[in-house]
Amino acid sequence: MNTLVSLDWYYPLYLNTCFFLILFTFLHARILDISDHKNLSYVNVVGYILLFLLIIHIGQRPASDRFGDTINYYRAYTAYRHGAPILSVNDYGWHVFMKTMAGFSSIHTFFTICAFIYIFPMYKISKEFFGHYWYYAFIMFVISFSFWTYGVNGMRNGAACSLFLWGVSCHRNKVLMGVFFLLSTFFHKTTFLPIIAFVLTYFYNNPKVYFKVWLLCIPLSLAMGSVWVSLFANLGFGDDDRLAGYLTSQAAEGTFSKTGFRWDFLFHSAFAVFAGWYFVFKEKYHDEMYNKLLNTYLTCNGFWILVINANYSNRFAYLSWFMMAIVIIYPFLKQKFFKNHHLVVGKVMFVYFAFTYFMYYFF
Repeated sequence: MNTLVSLDWYYPLYLNTCFFLILFTFLHARILDISDHKNLSYVNVVGYILLFLLIIHIGQRPASDRFGDTINYYRAYTAYRHGAPILSVNDYGWHVFMKTMAGFSSIHTFFTICAFIYIFPMYKISKEFFGHYWYYAFIMFVISFSFWTYGVNGMRNGAACSLFLWGVSCHRNKVLMGVFFLLSTFFHKTTFLPIIAFVLTYFYNNPKVYFKVWLLCIPLSLAMGSVWVSLFANLGFGDDDRLAGYLTSQAAEGTFSKTGFRWDFLFHSAFAVFAGWYFVFKEKYHDEMYNKLLNTYLTCNGFWILVINANYSNRFAYLSWFMMAIVIIYPFLKQKFFKNHHLVVGKVMFVYFAFTYFMYYFF
């Protein structure tokens, strides 16, 4: 367990480390070309250090209620260590994983392995798609608004969505991709949504239609928000009462679950939508895999918009937000669009991180 960092500084340490990394990356972007050997040496060394330290920092955190549901995972894990059976629970695969780990490892070993499952796929998909430039995609994942929350609070959801990313990184091997997709559903059933959305792109992958449907979801939610909430709650998402409860239950006071139409979070979601629109329609950029990622994001985010008025709708927002980083940065790392391309990349990363920084220190 990490006892060197106080609880009060645990999140600020992560956030301000990211601030300085983004600042240094921006300075490099001002003076060096993105393909310059000095720049590539810097980003690769820093990237691997960041990957290792993040896994340790998140994995070795104290079992405290300062980290949201961390304390509940700790209690469940302790019960399993003392021989408690797996009762009738949702996401059975996750509980089998917990009980198996509880048989031979400490809670902090468990947290560290969970941190690895959460963070390593972000590196894996970045490395698979972008090669030497993987750092830029990886740090975009790391500085995302939802990154910390789903590393220490919604651990199960975060790990499940990262397994989905790991599956996408294996897209050349459909069997292996399917295995990771299946594992993700064992951890959290909500990943059926991005899986179905991604598989759908193999049959229809026209971004123009997906953009239109995404836009249509906004007035449909404004006009019929409660109807959509009731509809999806009654469907139960695979007869999962817990997921239906996210839509219909009363939010606890002080939780990250403010109700009403969240224009601020819609604005946040629109970062990736605007990026996709700009590259696909303005720059006429065509890449089959990028279209798949973008269309999957639009489908999942559109679903969230329909239920945006529900308590705990942030649980469903993450089913698209976890892809936001790669949707934004992908074209930048595949093709040069601007005269000062590296500098533009640096500016985009700085603005993207500014939302995360602002929401913590000012909002």
